[in-house]
Amino acid sequence: MKIEIELEGKGKAIAQLDDRSPYTAREFYDNLPIEGRALLWLEEIYFDIPLTMDYENPSKMAEIGDISYWPPGYAFCIFFGDTQPYSEVNHIGKITENLELFFDAKEGERIIIRKI
Repeated sequence: MKIEIELEGKGKAIAQLDDRSPYTAREFYDNLPIEGRALLWLEEIYFDIPLTMDYENPSKMAEIGDISYWPPGYAFCIFFGDTQPYSEVNHIGKITENLELFFDAKEGERIIIRKI
């Protein structure tokens, strides 16, 4: 399951959903397109999405390029740098192209996520 993550007016990145949290990844994919306004925390972008899911395979650690779902905030997360999650997340995939796009993100910018 491939997705496109557009930072409006700046460009697009590609991500591949994986099986680390398969139920969460499938629910996310089945509900695309989704959009939101970027919030920044260190080298992480996150924003709330209209999905309410529980922990599936929670992880306290993230690698650069991980995309994840954060159940307490009903949020989609992009770990584009060395930042670690505030609390446990369900990892659902990895950015495979154009990760550097997110270093230019600003608070409030529109992000649109679509199926490819």
